[in-house]
Amino acid sequence: MAMEYGQGYGLDVPDKHRLPAGLRAPFEARHWRELGYVLLSLPISILLFTYAVTMVSLGIGLLVTFLGIPVLAAGLAGCRGFGAMERARARGLLDLEVSDPEPLRMRKRGFMAWMGAVLKSGTSWRSFLYGVLQLPWAVFSFVVAVNFWAIGWTLLTYPLWFWLFPMYGGQGGVQLYGDETHHIYLDNPFEIGVTALVGLLFTLATPWIVRALTMVDRLLVHGLLGPSRLATRVVELESDRGVVVDTAAADLRRIERDLHDGAQARLVALAMDLGLAKEKLAEDPQAAARMVDSAHGEVKTALQELRDLARGIHPAVLTDRGLDAALSAVASRCTVPVEVQVDLAQRPVPAIEGIAYFTVSELLQNISKHSRATWAGVDVWRVENRLMLQVVDNGVGGADTSVGSGLAGLTERLDAVDGILVVDSPVGGPTRITAELPWRTV
Repeated sequence: MAMEYGQGYGLDVPDKHRLPAGLRAPFEARHWRELGYVLLSLPISILLFTYAVTMVSLGIGLLVTFLGIPVLAAGLAGCRGFGAMERARARGLLDLEVSDPEPLRMRKRGFMAWMGAVLKSGTSWRSFLYGVLQLPWAVFSFVVAVNFWAIGWTLLTYPLWFWLFPMYGGQGGVQLYGDETHHIYLDNPFEIGVTALVGLLFTLATPWIVRALTMVDRLLVHGLLGPSRLATRVVELESDRGVVVDTAAADLRRIERDLHDGAQARLVALAMDLGLAKEKLAEDPQAAARMVDSAHGEVKTALQELRDLARGIHPAVLTDRGLDAALSAVASRCTVPVEVQVDLAQRPVPAIEGIAYFTVSELLQNISKHSRATWAGVDVWRVENRLMLQVVDNGVGGADTSVGSGLAGLTERLDAVDGILVVDSPVGGPTRITAELPWRTV
């Protein structure tokens, strides 16, 4: 595997605005999209609530007859359709990406199988629950958003239109208080200015209030209309299983290639040399002895290659003595000095121990090949139920999981066992790579 060092980073230059975020917010497209979402939620929630409650109540009421089942299934299917529409609306107006929930699972085809799948689907009932819960929240958020928006802009623009009251209303301005003897109007420059200032505060606060309201909508859509945690976990496990299978197949191909190109080819040549030595043994013993001596050297080389191959599959020192000794052996073969510190009171299961060993081994190999470092360090310790690995070096830096295939492949391997790989490698160094694995004891 190859980890790319010394690669430049594409730095994202932040947008420069003349106005701070608080002053820009009322005019940004995001605010208007979120406000539009809140305004649309009220009529949509009324329609969805009416449909959901009517159809489900009717279906439950008709369960004493056969008609109840298809009516209930149709009602839940409609709720699923509304859920798809709401996911699209949240995606377009709130920039909320929610994956589609798991599809209906039908063992057989036909209307009866479809009804059973709809009724047994958790997505159907979560969509119904969304239709029930959204209405009261939509009413609340609509009232709050509209009032803050209308009051803010009305007061802010009051200096532009207060003249309407004395000209067409017969009074000095907006009336704050009035009875039979007293009338208080906003009609002098000071009061008008204060009114506009209060309106400005309302106007500046409205985008953040609307954003806070839509956070609840995001939670509702994500929690009730997206895939369930169980379904998400199943998809992750299926993906991880595919990664494990692909990794195992790649390792088998590598072992086969190493055997075919290395030890097997050397043993075939050795057998031929021994055959020639056997033929020359009677007529030229000295030549035969030289050939046997050469074959003896080839045997030693083949044995060393087999030992290296076995070490690449699973080193014996790891099985016998654990991570401390195994990582020290790997560090001794690195081209730069490596300090190894392993602080483990007990050993994890062999699978996790092997992944930790090969993770450190591959990172040290990449340090030798690409980092141009003069020093490296390996730390291994345990934090609660996690095994932590950290490899650091003082090389040129620039390591990135999105560049090349080395770190990306290592990330996939760790992810297959619920592990995490974090890379901190600014250009110019130093590089600090932290791996986190689940702790599982023997």
